[in-house]
Amino acid sequence: MPETDLALIEQRIYTIRGVRVILDSDLAALYGVPTKRLNEQYRRNRKRFPEDFAFQLTAKEANSLRSQIATSSSHGGRRYRPYAFTEHGALMAANILNTPRAVQMSVFVIRAFIKMREALRSTPELTRKLAALEKKLTSRLDVHEAAIVQVLQEIMQILNPPPPPPETPRHRIGFHQS
Repeated sequence: MPETDLALIEQRIYTIRGVRVILDSDLAALYGVPTKRLNEQYRRNRKRFPEDFAFQLTAKEANSLRSQIATSSSHGGRRYRPYAFTEHGALMAANILNTPRAVQMSVFVIRAFIKMREALRSTPELTRKLAALEKKLTSRLDVHEAAIVQVLQEIMQILNPPPPPPETPRHRIGFHQS
């Protein structure tokens, strides 16, 4: 499979719940089967798919993903929440489908997962720079937060001025009879 095809697979890999996954519709397209058939086989073989192999997205995750990739939610679109397959789940799906294309493509799917993992591991310098940037921004936020708090306190002083001090009795000028 050419490098461009591997890049296309990588584009279909998302990070959900802190793990990289590929959605059932994308995996089915890669394996050359209808999504309905993939999910049917998944449900029939649930014992082969622990939670770290595959899971169904929550409504919130599905809506968030739908807005990111602009999929349809009305007629003609998905009417159920998609399943997400991890690297191991994608390999297991190829095994339960047992079609020549699924077996062939599973190798490329696994390679795409591996390439992404290696890319993240090979960037300790980038990780260090991001941590330094985060620290710098956090310190700047602290300064800005202090300024914002001060401005808000001054606004509150204007809106709710402190009560005036009680008036001290004035001494009258002149002669007084007690």
